Amino acid sequence: MADQTTELVKLSEGIKYTTSEHLNRNIYRHLRFRYPTYIFDQLSFEIDEEGVPYWVCPVKKFNIGLFGGATVGRVVLCNAVTGETTDYAIEEVPQWIDRAYSADLLVELYDYYGALKHGFLNSVLGQKDCLETTNGYNYLAIDDDVWVYTGVTSVSGDQSNVGFVLMNQRTMETKFYPIEGATEESAMSSAEGQVQNLKYKATFPLLLNISGEPTYFIALKDDAGLVKKYAMVNVQKYQLVAIGDTVSTCESQYNDLLLTNGVKEAEKDTREVQEITGRITRIAESVLEGNSHYYIMVEGSEEIFDVKVGDLIDIIRYDVGDEVTLEYKAGENVNLVVGLK
Repeated sequence: MADQTTELVKLSEGIKYTTSEHLNRNIYRHLRFRYPTYIFDQLSFEIDEEGVPYWVCPVKKFNIGLFGGATVGRVVLCNAVTGETTDYAIEEVPQWIDRAYSADLLVELYDYYGALKHGFLNSVLGQKDCLETTNGYNYLAIDDDVWVYTGVTSVSGDQSNVGFVLMNQRTMETKFYPIEGATEESAMSSAEGQVQNLKYKATFPLLLNISGEPTYFIALKDDAGLVKKYAMVNVQKYQLVAIGDTVSTCESQYNDLLLTNGVKEAEKDTREVQEITGRITRIAESVLEGNSHYYIMVEGSEEIFDVKVGDLIDIIRYDVGDEVTLEYKAGENVNLVVGLK
């Protein structure tokens, strides 16, 4: 999902049980004969750690009356090659399973909680603190589990979020994060507005922490469904939109926007200023992002020193063989010169 690469993996034996097979090899019919009393939720297709394909078949559990308060009580694993099945309680499902609870079921359960946490009458009359999820969701992979992400807004239907929620598709664990800001739809419209001449369509965003700022990360696709650009939109100031052809380019432009708009302060350079004196043994000139740089090597040292010509114009007076004193801050590959003597 990050770089759109695709790999075909062939199995030693073909998959025999699918949703499109006929007769008893149809997965729904196969499950019905094996477990006639079970009511299954949405099936999903996964592979285990050894690459064996399975159908993950959640079994509904009704907690209120006969058909109310539906959750998941058990999970049936069906080997897609052999048809063998294993029945697990929801607490005992293997770690490699990503989806025991469907995203739609988790969103429905959170909507019930948001609306009814102060009772049924409050959900109809006063609607104090009543919340609901926004229109759409996406997925985040965290520590070998898949979490459903969606925004949370008030039931009054305003155009802002009060936070967002992460819901684990294997354990149903739910985490709410209070972050006020624009809804996902507003962020999508803002990103599309930046490339309106290209008519790209925005996907439902992910909420990421970029430089300490809650940020919507959005892919922009063309009519063929191919990702052409990426966008980052600040949640609290959704007029701040950065567009890039790659994720790294987009993030770099977004960080520049945060700095120029005063959302983030530039990190202070706490490196100690050091000094070296010696004859220049080599000078090389380069242009980076439109700025001229001199790279200098000094006798008795293997270090490389970077001099920004615009900041230290006197460097043009020096040549190979001249003695110079450089004040610099140490770096990983090159040392940044901050003064000349």
